[in-house]
Amino acid sequence: MSNKAVFIDRDGVINNDEGHYYIYRTKDFKLNTGIIEGLKQLHNAGYKLIVITNQGGVAKGEYTEDDVEKIHGHFLQLMFDNDIRIADIYYCPHHSDVEECDCRKPKPGMILQAIDEHDISAKESYLIGDSDRDIEAGNAAGLKQCFKIEKNTSILPVCDKIIG
Repeated sequence: MSNKAVFIDRDGVINNDEGHYYIYRTKDFKLNTGIIEGLKQLHNAGYKLIVITNQGGVAKGEYTEDDVEKIHGHFLQLMFDNDIRIADIYYCPHHSDVEECDCRKPKPGMILQAIDEHDISAKESYLIGDSDRDIEAGNAAGLKQCFKIEKNTSILPVCDKIIG
C-alpha cells in the first residue's frame, strides 16, 4: 500500500526568511506562526511530511552542505520536541547559474525521488510552497494539488483544506 504525503518548501514556508536571502545559521532559523500546529494536523491525518528545498547558496559558495545539515538537524530536533515526525528532507545544493541539475525546483527531481524512496502515491499527495517554482515542481511530479501561500504566513488554512 502506498503512502500519502505533503511536500513542504522550507524557507518562507516552514521558517521565516524575512531580511535574509539565505538561511544557513541556526540563530537565523525561526519557525513561522502556525507551522507546528499545521504539521501536527497533517501528521495526525496520516500524511508523511517531506521537506523539499532549493539551497543554491551551496553552489554559489555562500555556505556549505554542512551548514544545511546543521539547520536540518536543528529543525528535526524542534519537530521531535513537538512530537512531529518529518519523514525526510531533500535539498538541492545546485544553482542554475553555476550548473544544471534535475533536482532544482521547478524541476520535480526531489519530489520524484521522495515518491520512489517512500512509496508515495502522487495522486493522494500535496505540496505547500511560496513560489511559482514550488508549484511547477509539484505539478510536474503529478501531485493531487499544490498550494501557494504568501511568504512567511501560516500554513493552517491550507492544512484545513488538505484534511478537509
